[in-house]
Amino acid sequence: MPKSRTSYLCNECGAETPQWFGKCPNCGTYGSLEEQIVASDSLVNARVGWQSQKRNNNNSSPKASTQPRSSMRFSDISQGEQSRFPSGYGEFDRVLGGGIVPGALILIGGDPGIGKSTLLLQTAHQLAKDHRILYVSAEESGQQVKLRAGRLWVGLDELTEEEQQNGKGTMAKVVNDHLYVLPETDLEEILRELESLRPQVAVIDSIQTLYFSSLTSAPGSVAQVRECTSALMQVAKRENITLLIVGHVTKEGAIAGPRVLEHLVDTVLYFEGDRYASHRLLRSVKNRFGATHEIGIFEMVENGLREVDNPSELFLGNREESSPGTATVVACEGTRPIVVELQALVSPTSYASPRRATTGVDYSRLQQILAVLEKRLGVPLSKLDAYVASAGGLGVAEPAADLGIAVAVVASFRDRIVDPRTVLIGEVGLGGQVRLVSQMELRLKEAAKLGFKRAIVPKGQAFADDLGLEVIPVNKVIDAIVAAIPPQPRFGAALSPDEEMDLGHGE
Repeated sequence: MPKSRTSYLCNECGAETPQWFGKCPNCGTYGSLEEQIVASDSLVNARVGWQSQKRNNNNSSPKASTQPRSSMRFSDISQGEQSRFPSGYGEFDRVLGGGIVPGALILIGGDPGIGKSTLLLQTAHQLAKDHRILYVSAEESGQQVKLRAGRLWVGLDELTEEEQQNGKGTMAKVVNDHLYVLPETDLEEILRELESLRPQVAVIDSIQTLYFSSLTSAPGSVAQVRECTSALMQVAKRENITLLIVGHVTKEGAIAGPRVLEHLVDTVLYFEGDRYASHRLLRSVKNRFGATHEIGIFEMVENGLREVDNPSELFLGNREESSPGTATVVACEGTRPIVVELQALVSPTSYASPRRATTGVDYSRLQQILAVLEKRLGVPLSKLDAYVASAGGLGVAEPAADLGIAVAVVASFRDRIVDPRTVLIGEVGLGGQVRLVSQMELRLKEAAKLGFKRAIVPKGQAFADDLGLEVIPVNKVIDAIVAAIPPQPRFGAALSPDEEMDLGHGE
């Protein structure tokens, strides 16, 4: 019987070493090496030797065949559309690229308590109307899952007698008959149930709590997560079962376990948001069947998660009550345009060095824009505190929001009100110029749909003419400030001639 050997695997980069180190020699992470038992070298050497012998035999043959054994020509591969079926939630389908692909592995990660299990239980309830669903609960018992489903109004028990008489009770019974729950952590039992039941969709909650009895490491270790995911992938591809896998995240926000976990699956989604706020964002960072960086927006209500049909209204403040230092931008998350209100506050500092703080905006971008405003426009911001936040806390990381940040900061510095019917779109260069951005026509259509009248965009940007907006092309940041901030008194004070000259309204 071949002997096993011990090796140590880094749970950050996946590097393997024959002995333990306090620091991974490959990625430099401390305390990331974990012990695992692997097959002996004799088996590996025998396998490699057999392959070398076969290669030598083929090369020595004078009439070696050049015909393919299993491969096929690229031109012979049929080009057909990928079949999909809806999940029951339009926001979920949007992030997946148009629906669920049979046989796909979908990994969903997020902070504890953010609503991953709630989202998947509601999705399983919707899918059970037309498909056979298996919900593998490795963290809760069947009774706990049923209680949580009752809080979400899932099932027959929550229907009134009148609704049951009207036929809704029949549909609820069908859903309950098609939805199976398996409280199990043993991988072999789960694989046997998948092969026996053959559901169309299976939910694994969660992958870090499963264990393979043949491995000596604890559940959640690098070896366990890798082997469990690999075994589930083989069954899913062979039986054409779609797997929705829940993954825990580390304190840095990345999915716990080895990087090979994200490489094995077809789609990686992050369910994020502030647990003290009502809205949640489902974001795709990897998708073999659609675009990445798409987002779906949900709202946590009393009965679970509810889709947000118009996310721009969620991240758009009250335009009827204008205040100084507020500007509106149109950010694009994947192919979805979202109108976001940015708020800036500039005030004298009480410390030796001024403070800069951001919420939903990249901190380094704010530092760069402040430097451009002071160097190119002469706005003295080096001794002032600057705070910038996006309404609703939506993360706006793309450069197209630079122009809105710059105008909001100047408006707060001058105590002026930006025209609430104007949106600002453009990237700010280090020379004070306004650069072109992508998907301009899509952004302008979203702004026009929400009732905005003007749009300040980079000069030379291409878009359609019949969008229902007054488009103002600008080349410099100062031109955008003049166009966005109309002549007005200083929020309770008269406008002096010098201030009009500063903003370009004087002669």
